[in-house]
Amino acid sequence: MNTRAKEITTALRPALLLLVVMTVLTGILYPLLVAGIARVLFPAQAAGSLVTVNGRVVGSGLIGQAFTDPGHFWSRPSASTPQPYNGTASGGSNLGPLNPALLDAVKARIQALRAADPGNLAPVPVDLVTASASGLDPDISVAAADYQAARVARVRGLPLKQVQALIARRTAGRLLAVLGEPRVNVLELNLALDALK
Repeated sequence: MNTRAKEITTALRPALLLLVVMTVLTGILYPLLVAGIARVLFPAQAAGSLVTVNGRVVGSGLIGQAFTDPGHFWSRPSASTPQPYNGTASGGSNLGPLNPALLDAVKARIQALRAADPGNLAPVPVDLVTASASGLDPDISVAAADYQAARVARVRGLPLKQVQALIARRTAGRLLAVLGEPRVNVLELNLALDALK
Protein backbone atom coordinates (compact mmCIF):
# COMPACT_ATOMS: atom_id res chain seq x y z
CA MET A 1 0.00 0.00 0.00
CA ASN A 2 1.53 3.30 -0.98
CA THR A 3 1.82 6.29 1.33
CA ARG A 4 -1.05 8.22 -0.27
CA ALA A 5 -3.49 5.31 0.21
CA LYS A 6 -2.41 4.97 3.86
CA GLU A 7 -3.06 8.68 4.44
CA ILE A 8 -6.53 8.42 2.94
CA THR A 9 -7.34 5.30 4.98
CA THR A 10 -6.08 6.96 8.14
CA ALA A 11 -8.21 10.04 7.46
CA LEU A 12 -11.37 8.09 6.57
CA ARG A 13 -11.30 5.61 9.47
CA PRO A 14 -12.34 8.12 12.19
CA ALA A 15 -15.01 9.63 9.93
CA LEU A 16 -16.55 6.24 9.16
CA LEU A 17 -16.36 5.18 12.80
CA LEU A 18 -18.07 8.41 13.84
CA LEU A 19 -20.76 7.85 11.19
CA VAL A 20 -21.50 4.35 12.52
CA VAL A 21 -21.50 5.49 16.17
CA MET A 22 -23.78 8.49 15.51
CA THR A 23 -26.12 6.38 13.35
CA VAL A 24 -26.54 3.86 16.18
CA LEU A 25 -26.93 6.59 18.81
CA THR A 26 -29.27 8.96 16.99
CA GLY A 27 -30.95 6.55 14.59
CA ILE A 28 -31.58 3.58 16.88
CA LEU A 29 -30.90 4.14 20.58
CA TYR A 30 -32.33 7.66 20.95
CA PRO A 31 -35.64 6.88 19.16
CA LEU A 32 -36.03 3.69 21.23
CA LEU A 33 -35.37 5.63 24.44
CA VAL A 34 -37.87 8.37 23.56
CA ALA A 35 -40.51 5.83 22.49
CA GLY A 36 -39.96 3.87 25.73
CA ILE A 37 -40.31 6.99 27.88
CA ALA A 38 -43.46 7.99 25.96
CA ARG A 39 -44.96 4.51 26.47
CA VAL A 40 -44.40 4.79 30.22
CA LEU A 41 -45.40 8.43 30.78
CA PHE A 42 -48.08 8.85 28.08
CA PRO A 43 -49.30 5.36 27.12
CA ALA A 44 -52.54 6.40 25.40
CA GLN A 45 -50.90 9.13 23.33
CA ALA A 46 -47.92 6.91 22.42
CA ALA A 47 -50.34 4.29 21.13
CA GLY A 48 -52.04 6.82 18.82
CA SER A 49 -54.81 8.15 21.11
CA LEU A 50 -57.00 5.25 20.05
CA VAL A 51 -60.70 5.39 20.91
CA THR A 52 -62.26 2.07 21.90
CA VAL A 53 -65.85 0.99 22.39
CA ASN A 54 -66.48 -2.34 24.11
CA GLY A 55 -62.84 -3.28 23.63
CA ARG A 56 -62.92 -2.57 19.88
CA VAL A 57 -60.87 0.26 18.34
CA VAL A 58 -63.21 2.61 16.46
CA GLY A 59 -60.77 5.37 15.59
CA SER A 60 -58.24 7.84 16.91
CA GLY A 61 -58.92 11.04 18.77
CA LEU A 62 -56.30 12.69 16.55
CA ILE A 63 -57.56 11.79 13.06
CA GLY A 64 -60.97 12.68 11.67
CA GLN A 65 -63.40 10.27 10.09
CA ALA A 66 -65.88 10.59 7.27
CA PHE A 67 -69.42 10.62 8.69
CA THR A 68 -72.17 10.87 6.09
CA ASP A 69 -75.23 9.62 7.97
CA PRO A 70 -77.56 12.58 8.66
CA GLY A 71 -78.03 11.29 12.20
CA HIS A 72 -74.39 11.95 12.98
CA PHE A 73 -72.37 15.13 13.13
CA TRP A 74 -70.21 15.56 10.05
CA SER A 75 -66.50 16.22 10.20
CA ARG A 76 -64.50 18.89 8.50
CA PRO A 77 -63.72 17.92 4.88
CA SER A 78 -60.48 16.09 4.26
CA ALA A 79 -57.97 16.96 1.58
CA SER A 80 -56.06 13.68 1.82
CA THR A 81 -56.09 11.26 -1.08
CA PRO A 82 -56.79 8.63 -2.28
CA GLN A 83 -59.26 8.28 0.61
CA PRO A 84 -60.39 10.92 3.11
CA TYR A 85 -58.64 11.15 6.50
CA ASN A 86 -55.73 9.06 5.23
CA GLY A 87 -53.00 9.55 7.83
CA THR A 88 -50.29 8.50 5.39
CA ALA A 89 -51.29 11.22 2.92
CA SER A 90 -51.71 14.18 5.24
CA GLY A 91 -51.67 17.55 3.59
CA GLY A 92 -53.79 20.38 2.34
CA SER A 93 -55.22 20.69 -1.13
CA ASN A 94 -52.94 23.66 -1.88
CA LEU A 95 -55.79 25.31 -3.74
CA GLY A 96 -55.75 29.09 -3.43
CA PRO A 97 -58.87 31.06 -2.48
CA LEU A 98 -59.52 32.06 -6.09
CA ASN A 99 -58.96 28.61 -7.56
CA PRO A 100 -62.11 27.48 -9.42
CA ALA A 101 -61.68 23.89 -8.15
CA LEU A 102 -61.78 25.07 -4.53
CA LEU A 103 -64.79 27.30 -5.21
CA ASP A 104 -66.63 24.41 -6.89
CA ALA A 105 -65.82 22.07 -3.99
CA VAL A 106 -67.04 24.60 -1.41
CA LYS A 107 -70.26 25.19 -3.38
CA ALA A 108 -70.89 21.43 -3.58
CA ARG A 109 -70.30 21.04 0.16
CA ILE A 110 -72.70 23.91 0.93
CA GLN A 111 -75.33 22.30 -1.31
CA ALA A 112 -74.89 18.95 0.48
CA LEU A 113 -75.33 20.62 3.88
CA ARG A 114 -78.41 22.53 2.68
CA ALA A 115 -79.89 19.38 1.12
CA ALA A 116 -79.44 17.45 4.38
CA ASP A 117 -81.16 20.22 6.37
CA PRO A 118 -83.25 22.41 4.02
CA GLY A 119 -84.85 24.38 6.86
CA ASN A 120 -81.50 25.55 8.20
CA LEU A 121 -80.92 29.01 6.73
CA ALA A 122 -78.07 29.97 9.07
CA PRO A 123 -74.70 30.81 7.52
CA VAL A 124 -72.60 27.68 7.01
CA PRO A 125 -69.49 27.71 9.24
CA VAL A 126 -66.35 27.79 7.14
CA ASP A 127 -64.83 24.70 8.75
CA LEU A 128 -67.68 22.55 7.40
CA VAL A 129 -66.81 23.41 3.79
CA THR A 130 -63.01 23.82 3.79
CA ALA A 131 -60.27 21.34 4.65
CA SER A 132 -57.53 22.14 7.10
CA ALA A 133 -53.81 22.26 6.32
CA SER A 134 -53.39 18.65 7.48
CA GLY A 135 -56.64 17.39 5.97
CA LEU A 136 -57.08 15.17 9.05
CA ASP A 137 -58.74 17.39 11.67
CA PRO A 138 -60.81 15.37 14.17
CA ASP A 139 -62.44 18.51 15.58
CA ILE A 140 -64.97 21.05 14.39
CA SER A 141 -65.77 24.44 15.83
CA VAL A 142 -68.62 24.86 18.28
CA ALA A 143 -70.40 26.88 15.57
CA ALA A 144 -70.12 23.93 13.17
CA ALA A 145 -71.56 21.57 15.78
CA ASP A 146 -74.37 24.00 16.60
CA TYR A 147 -75.15 24.36 12.88
CA GLN A 148 -75.73 20.60 12.63
CA ALA A 149 -77.56 20.14 15.96
CA ALA A 150 -81.10 20.64 14.59
CA ARG A 151 -80.57 18.11 11.77
CA VAL A 152 -79.13 15.49 14.12
CA ALA A 153 -81.90 16.03 16.68
CA ARG A 154 -84.62 15.78 14.01
CA VAL A 155 -83.19 12.62 12.40
CA ARG A 156 -82.66 10.90 15.75
CA GLY A 157 -85.96 12.06 17.21
CA LEU A 158 -84.21 13.79 20.13
CA PRO A 159 -85.05 17.13 21.73
CA LEU A 160 -82.79 19.87 20.35
CA LYS A 161 -81.86 20.96 23.87
CA GLN A 162 -80.55 17.46 24.63
CA VAL A 163 -78.30 17.52 21.56
CA GLN A 164 -77.10 21.04 22.41
CA ALA A 165 -76.32 19.92 25.97
CA LEU A 166 -74.32 17.01 24.57
CA ILE A 167 -72.32 19.44 22.42
CA ALA A 168 -71.67 21.63 25.46
CA ARG A 169 -70.42 18.63 27.48
CA ARG A 170 -68.13 17.53 24.64
CA THR A 171 -66.66 20.99 23.97
CA ALA A 172 -62.95 21.26 24.77
CA GLY A 173 -61.74 24.69 25.79
CA ARG A 174 -58.65 26.58 24.77
CA LEU A 175 -55.27 25.06 25.57
CA LEU A 176 -53.95 26.70 28.74
CA ALA A 177 -57.03 28.95 28.54
CA VAL A 178 -55.46 31.11 25.80
CA LEU A 179 -54.32 28.99 22.83
CA GLY A 180 -56.66 27.99 20.04
CA GLU A 181 -60.44 28.02 19.97
CA PRO A 182 -63.05 25.88 21.71
CA ARG A 183 -63.64 22.74 19.67
CA VAL A 184 -65.64 19.53 19.54
CA ASN A 185 -64.17 16.12 18.67
CA VAL A 186 -66.60 14.69 16.12
CA LEU A 187 -65.88 11.02 16.81
CA GLU A 188 -66.37 11.43 20.56
CA LEU A 189 -69.55 13.45 20.03
CA ASN A 190 -71.01 10.84 17.67
CA LEU A 191 -70.10 8.02 20.07
CA ALA A 192 -71.87 9.90 22.88
CA LEU A 193 -74.92 10.26 20.59
CA ASP A 194 -74.89 6.55 19.80
CA ALA A 195 -74.69 5.76 23.52
CA LEU A 196 -78.02 7.58 24.07
CA LYS A 197 -79.98 4.75 22.39
